[in-house]
Amino acid sequence: MLKGTKIYSIVMLKCPRCQEGDLFVHKNPYSYSNLEKMPDNCPACQQKYLLEPGFYYGAMYVSYALTIALSVSVFVVMTILWHFEILWYLGINALLIILLFPPIFRFSRATWANLFIHYSKK
Repeated sequence: MLKGTKIYSIVMLKCPRCQEGDLFVHKNPYSYSNLEKMPDNCPACQQKYLLEPGFYYGAMYVSYALTIALSVSVFVVMTILWHFEILWYLGINALLIILLFPPIFRFSRATWANLFIHYSKK
C-alpha cells in the first residue's frame, strides 16, 4: 500500500490529511471501553477529526454496506462449499457480525473521514 492513498489511511487507521497520526486513541479495537475514542485533533498535523457535530453519523451507512458485503460473502461461501442450510447460515453470519463489529466500526469511521478530508503533503 502506498502512503498518500485513501486505502492506506483507511486500512492503517491513520489521519486522512497527513497519514502520520493515529485516528483512534487505542490501537486495540477489542478494547470495548475505548472503541470509539478518537483524539480531537491529529497529533501530527492538528487536523480536526470532528468536522461538525454529528459528523460520524454518516459512517453508519458505510458500516451497513460493509456488514451487507460480509453477509453476502458468507452466503456465497456457504452456498458453494457446503450444502446450504438457513439455520447454519444465520448462526455463522450472526457470529461473524458480532466478532467483526469493532473493526467494521473503525473502518467505517476511517472511510467516512477519508471522504471529506483529503491528503496533503506538507
